[in-house]
Amino acid sequence: MFLNCPAYMDKDGGTRCGLPAEVEYRYTMNSTDGPLESAKISCPRRHHFNAPIEYLTLPEQPTATTAPASPPPAPTVQSAPSHARREGERP
Repeated sequence: MFLNCPAYMDKDGGTRCGLPAEVEYRYTMNSTDGPLESAKISCPRRHHFNAPIEYLTLPEQPTATTAPASPPPAPTVQSAPSHARREGERP
């Protein structure tokens, strides 16, 4: 069984390793809420984790099947109406 490696690759936490991490062994851990299915995993970059499986799995990321949205139109500059201009001001 393989899971995506959940290790962060940068200081900001924006990039994850994501390589396939092999489950070395699975076990059940006791908790006050009942037993937790847990595992020890490691990836090819030598990241190692030992935790409940729900904490080792990454949420599904949406796939980019559609074209990215076009940027919003640039704002247009409109001159003030003539009655709003001050006396002596040019249009």
